[in-house]
Amino acid sequence: MLFKIKLITNSLISQKLPIEEVLDKLKEQLCLRDEVILQAPPGAGKTTLVPLALMGEPWLKGKKILMLEPRRLATKTAAHRISSLINESPGESVGYRMRLDTNVSDRTVIEIITEGILTRMLQSDPALSDVGLVIFDEFHERSLDSDLALALCLHGRSLFREDPEEPLKILLMSATLETVRASELLDNAPIVQSLGKLYSVDIFHGAASKPRDSIVDRTVTTVIKALDENLDSSILVFLPGQGEISRVTEALADWISSKKIRDIHLRPLYGNLSIEEQQNAIAPLKTSGHRKVVIATNIAETSLTIEGIDVVVDSGLAREPVFDPSTGMTRLQTRKISRASSIQRMGRAGRLRPGRCYRLWSADQQQQLAAHAEPEILQADLAPLALQLLQWGINDPAELSWLDAPPTGAWSQAIELLTALGALQKTDTSLVLTQHGKAMTTLPVHPRLAHLLVCGVKIREVKIACALASILSDRDPFRRPEISYRLAILDGQITCPPANRGWLRRSQQLAKQFEQQVIRLGKLQDDQSLPQDQLAGYLLSCAYPDRVARRRHAGGFQLANGRSANFDGHHLLGKEPWLAIAEVGGIARSKGDTIRSAAPLNIRLFESLLSHLVDNQTIAEWDKKTKRFIGENRKVIGALTLEKRKLDAVPLQAKADALIQHIRDQGLDLLPWSKELRQWQARVMLVKTTLGFKSWPDLSDAYLLENLEDWLAPYLEPVTQISHFKKLALKDILFAQLPWEQSQQLKHLVPERYKVPTGSRYQIDYTQSPPVLAVKLQEMFGCKETPTIANGKVSLLIHLLSPAGRPLQVTQDLAGFWKTSYQDVKKEMKGRYPKHRWPDDP
Repeated sequence: MLFKIKLITNSLISQKLPIEEVLDKLKEQLCLRDEVILQAPPGAGKTTLVPLALMGEPWLKGKKILMLEPRRLATKTAAHRISSLINESPGESVGYRMRLDTNVSDRTVIEIITEGILTRMLQSDPALSDVGLVIFDEFHERSLDSDLALALCLHGRSLFREDPEEPLKILLMSATLETVRASELLDNAPIVQSLGKLYSVDIFHGAASKPRDSIVDRTVTTVIKALDENLDSSILVFLPGQGEISRVTEALADWISSKKIRDIHLRPLYGNLSIEEQQNAIAPLKTSGHRKVVIATNIAETSLTIEGIDVVVDSGLAREPVFDPSTGMTRLQTRKISRASSIQRMGRAGRLRPGRCYRLWSADQQQQLAAHAEPEILQADLAPLALQLLQWGINDPAELSWLDAPPTGAWSQAIELLTALGALQKTDTSLVLTQHGKAMTTLPVHPRLAHLLVCGVKIREVKIACALASILSDRDPFRRPEISYRLAILDGQITCPPANRGWLRRSQQLAKQFEQQVIRLGKLQDDQSLPQDQLAGYLLSCAYPDRVARRRHAGGFQLANGRSANFDGHHLLGKEPWLAIAEVGGIARSKGDTIRSAAPLNIRLFESLLSHLVDNQTIAEWDKKTKRFIGENRKVIGALTLEKRKLDAVPLQAKADALIQHIRDQGLDLLPWSKELRQWQARVMLVKTTLGFKSWPDLSDAYLLENLEDWLAPYLEPVTQISHFKKLALKDILFAQLPWEQSQQLKHLVPERYKVPTGSRYQIDYTQSPPVLAVKLQEMFGCKETPTIANGKVSLLIHLLSPAGRPLQVTQDLAGFWKTSYQDVKKEMKGRYPKHRWPDDP
């Protein structure tokens, strides 16, 4: 497709921006190389001017420029800003694409898109055949979508863009990216750096923050102080989330009202606001002499220029989704920001003139912050990424080039989830998408919701499936746990509370979009249908099979993933025997969670539409409570047992495996060891290790525990309760491990007893190292040298005892003892034991 390229002149740009100084150098590098990195601080103008400067470059050859933005607001704002510079409206030369909103035309040369859109475009056209340049804006934020999109761009380019005359060029633009690592990934790409223009910012640190401090109270106090100290300034406040923003806004509104202030305007800014409300926060005030307080999440950290700001109040916190592999759930965690983020936030105060930044933590704590935030790919649920790669035919993420490779554990868990959702089947050599999985890949939602939508189509319940998917796609603003309440609001059966009408509008719009998308799936109908009161429970179980829950007799619910959960207060749902839980909240690594939204689940569904969740298991295990072996047939859903039946006969192998596991858990002392047997074991190991007899068996505790299946399993059949372990003929079992010839050698090399000069035979203790011979001193008279065993290679450690059996001397040098220490011992002992012999020459 040919595009009419408009030439951009500096006269269209009213304000000289720092990025202009490096645009020629950037163009030069992009002519020479297919990969370039542009590092420029926030406010340098890179988002606005770079795509304009490059849209007329000859190497584009009429192809488009795609520019990725990490957020919807930044996407739309950038499109409007760039269009205004060339006296056009969005959708002409410059357009945008994002969820629920697309504005492009045949004339569009620059498409500004959210990061997830690019992965969908790559799936339909891996070569990006009509694209000449992909710009990754704000790449330092390192979202999962941007990392995936970059990996797929590099892979698709290497496979499908072989013509050097029509390359796919890649430009990473970042404020604080670790440019050296990024350059190495991109074949040592050149780095173009813009220093930007930042006015000085005075930083005021607060007292050291503590975990239990009220961030709302501290923020309100600091904002009021900043307003009093900066009478002609507008303020940008950074808070971790919507809840804190609402409470701070309410507290400041009360203060403004009490002071009867008319020239200060409060402007919340967070992701769940409508685009119009977000635009209202970033646009300049229309009334001269008035000022605003923008109270925002980290959405305002980069990408956006908020007019009129020269004071920043920073809480130092951000709320991030973190995947918990132990539960398979993603939780929002409030974390301290990185030093890089704190610098970016501070820089927002120095865009227009010298500014001020108030930090709610101490200078010492600033130095303790991590240098950079952890990339999302290292802490995210990888199921969406895995589904995208598998659609490409990539079974192993190692086939792609990554700045940070997906963690192995999270990848394995993603594969397990996709398999449980019916998206995958495993062959001997690879993972293959099922027809169900292929249908899921056509829907631009998380695989859980894609599965829900496909299942809804199959039972001919598209409307409720799309309504549920829209509810689960957005932040839930309601405290009531009944998912039916939200569905009733969407359906118009219940009036939506005024405060939640923005949610209603977004959810209805998203549900309609889902309906349009699932229509493309065609007919996937199943013969089964469900009563209306069972639909929500069934569909939620499709999306969250690991959150199927059963009420416990002791109270609360047990989830299929092994977690426990309960309602915050009393609700009718708490009396249901089974639930399908949509959302649970809690603290990572805590034992229990709070059920935020759920629906009743009919147990009969496990015999029909949800039968695939039920696993039939033959269980043979040691019951720690009864201390007996049990064998059962069980029907289970994850950690939940639907029913169990005692087995009349347990397979011998299953029984042996269970008993061996119990021994491993408890240790070898569970077996009937005797002192004699421990001595024999030590003698065998002494020969093997000291003499280096490699053919001798390893009978160490570690080896025996590791190899119970080989030497003990055949003898475990009679064991059904704890006392039976003591009846095992352990001596015979172990003696059988040593061939007869080696048994005879054992007696000769390491005898059980040693004959002393008096003719007595004393037992050698082989459980100590070196082996110990404890004998009364008088019985060693006449023995000049230290006794040895193992063909003279091991000297015994002699414990010389008094006539009463008390230790007098410990030595491995008997000859030296007779020459030196013996005389001192003789003097002391002769008076105490005069009837015993104490010769001068022993």
